[in-house]
Amino acid sequence: MNTESQRSQRTEEELTSAIIAAAIEVHRTLGPGLLEKVYERAFCHELKLRGIRFESQCPVPVLYKGVSLGDDLRLDIVVDGRVIVDLKAKRDLHECDKPQLLSYLRLANLHLGLIINFHAPTLANGVHRVINGFDTPTK
Repeated sequence: MNTESQRSQRTEEELTSAIIAAAIEVHRTLGPGLLEKVYERAFCHELKLRGIRFESQCPVPVLYKGVSLGDDLRLDIVVDGRVIVDLKAKRDLHECDKPQLLSYLRLANLHLGLIINFHAPTLANGVHRVINGFDTPTK
């Protein structure tokens, strides 16, 4: 089995652990207080160093009743085509951050998302998991 196959065979838990480990390394090296874009670049580099497949600034079309609204969303990072990573660098998460990531998950038809706030003094306190239960609203 080749390395690419092994990577795509990771469980969600293994993948989440690998993502968080990469984020901890970035946080340990750079510390809190920088701009989000700096953390995004460093995090992407760390994922690449660890051989973790990802895409950054992934466009997701927004459709409304079958019509494209023309403004694609940009997801910070999608790891292994399965996990959306929404990076933050702010003092506190806003109450809309988790529902926003849930909306991204629904639009991308994905199950798991992580909010990683690099401004947290300890990164373990800055990681939040968001799950899309694939529920569809009732009419």
